[in-house]
Amino acid sequence: MDTVTKQMIKIYRLKKLKLDFMAYKFERTNELTYHHLIIPNRYGGKRTIQNGAILTQNSHEYLHLIERIDPEIFYFITSEMIDQNIKGRLDIENLKQIRELLLYFESQHANDRSNKGKLLIKPQYLIRPKLDTF
Repeated sequence: MDTVTKQMIKIYRLKKLKLDFMAYKFERTNELTYHHLIIPNRYGGKRTIQNGAILTQNSHEYLHLIERIDPEIFYFITSEMIDQNIKGRLDIENLKQIRELLLYFESQHANDRSNKGKLLIKPQYLIRPKLDTF
């Protein structure tokens, strides 16, 4: 795990909260990944605290699926994560908004399938903790 990811885990108290920037639960920090928020990696985005969010591997994969299928929802989710990054903490209101965006995406694309006939929204993407315990 790189230095920036470790710093962000500490700054945002993720080890204590056991949640990532999209409110997905994790058990160990080795399940976490760095996601470029503002300037994507493919456009030379730097790996900095200001340009990043920490996600579980599953939520990271899911976010990129959303990006391919519904860029508008992806940008709304990204905006909420940027707001948390600016605040320097995970925020319940941002997490609730992300949850609503995910639920909306799922309602629109629940039956979408890949070329091989597999559901695009994998069951593990739907496993999220209740936010009232945050």
